[in-house]
Amino acid sequence: MTTLRSALDRYVNMRQGFGYKFQKQARLLTNFVSFMEERKATTITTKLAVTWATQPPDRHASWVLRLAAVRGFARHVVNIDPGTEVPRAGILPRLKRSKPYIYNDGEIEALLKIALALPPANGLQRWTYHYLFGLLAVTGIRVSEAMGLERADVDLKEGLLTIRESKFGKSRHVPLHPMTRAALRSYAKRRDAHLGSRCGTQFFVAARGGRLHYSCVHSVFLRLSREIGLRRPGDLSGPRIHDFRQNAESRKMPSDAA
Repeated sequence: MTTLRSALDRYVNMRQGFGYKFQKQARLLTNFVSFMEERKATTITTKLAVTWATQPPDRHASWVLRLAAVRGFARHVVNIDPGTEVPRAGILPRLKRSKPYIYNDGEIEALLKIALALPPANGLQRWTYHYLFGLLAVTGIRVSEAMGLERADVDLKEGLLTIRESKFGKSRHVPLHPMTRAALRSYAKRRDAHLGSRCGTQFFVAARGGRLHYSCVHSVFLRLSREIGLRRPGDLSGPRIHDFRQNAESRKMPSDAA
């Protein structure tokens, strides 16, 4: 095992020992160490760190986060290798946050309606996205939180969602409107009838059962957004799935669309 890999193991164990999840950073830094090894480099330099952080070239939004991960690791490694360079903050420009898009009721209704046209007509996918997007619109929870809901986290009797280990590692409860409870109950019945014994522990499931993947959810959202005119074909910016968080208060999820 190389010195950098040994140092990375110690660094990750230390951070997790302090109570941090540190999972995403650990994956990034493992990739960075592999990048260093491919170049037979044994000492972290600012040039190498920036070269790695700015890959891939079309994902500017992740560059600062990637370099920040290396910066923290370099501060740890400099105690072992004094020749280590710690990349200074501000080398890479921060991307300006997009202004949140405020959906109107008509746009949300159109999105939920077009979701029901997803193929196949006798499949579960159209109902999954109809209810998933509906829940995001009325509760304002993060898409990752909705996708991560277990069946036990959705208490339809008490009308309560349990969001476990959210952004800051804390759990919280989200109350549900009676119409939203009825809608989710309808989805649960469809899901169980469609999948039978293939049902897992997740509340929202992929077409054949199992966990939803963010890349698929994001892809479906973009496709439907273009179909209802929220985005034009080829647009790189526009209303985002995360923007549901900005204006969810007062909305009620339809009890059923069929």
